[in-house]
Amino acid sequence: MTTSRRIVIASDHAGVVLKRAVAAWLADQGHTVEDLGPDTDQSVDYPDFGDATARRIAESPGALGIVICGTGIGISIAANRYRGIRAALCHDVTTAKLARQHNDANILALGARVVGTGVALDCVDAFLSTDYDGGRHDRRVAKLDRAGA
Repeated sequence: MTTSRRIVIASDHAGVVLKRAVAAWLADQGHTVEDLGPDTDQSVDYPDFGDATARRIAESPGALGIVICGTGIGISIAANRYRGIRAALCHDVTTAKLARQHNDANILALGARVVGTGVALDCVDAFLSTDYDGGRHDRRVAKLDRAGA
């Protein structure tokens, strides 16, 4: 098991079922889960939940986030609009692991219509159990925060 962490999670209506499964798994693993919603599958706008998660992560050093929409694309774009946020859309263990190792990603984005629950949980586990390598990646990650400045 990975070290217990604080995880902020949110989705849109298409990701509610997967979000519930991920949140339950996280709690079972001993993580503290802050669920920003929504609570039902009634239509909502994914940018609102990507924004809320990004803001929470930006103000909470050490916290990691998970955002879920139908494809993961829209909600990751919304989250990445914030300085210091590095939301990575992942579809497998390799991309989840490398997002942490090379990019110091602090938000994992998943597509509920793209990956099943098993793959999603494998991605979450890889994301949480992998540390940032630093070193040669530091200058590149620093440039991400300068983008658009």
